[in-house]
Amino acid sequence: MTEKNKALDISIMGRTYKVTCPDEEREALLKAVSYLDQKMNEIKASGRIGNAERIAVMAALNIAHELLEARAPRASSTAASADGFDSDEARRRIAVMQAMLEQVLAPQERLL
Repeated sequence: MTEKNKALDISIMGRTYKVTCPDEEREALLKAVSYLDQKMNEIKASGRIGNAERIAVMAALNIAHELLEARAPRASSTAASADGFDSDEARRRIAVMQAMLEQVLAPQERLL
């Protein structure tokens, strides 16, 4: 840890983690922590997923989807952008990943 990086205790879904970040990025990190905590608690509250690891993966997929949506060209959501990114294809792939996770992780939920 350098002098410019400081340790910070953060809380996500009631669990505390120690992370380091530069002072100038502290506020952005805290906003990200708050957003992630909110998303994970929303998923937990839905009652369909109880495992913290699975909740984290689903939150990551949802946030990745939001990011891709925000980056998608505004003119046409069905066409690939100038850089070749196809947002519809990304949405389809995320949906497939979510379905696969549900299928693979469902037996583990019964063990708990």
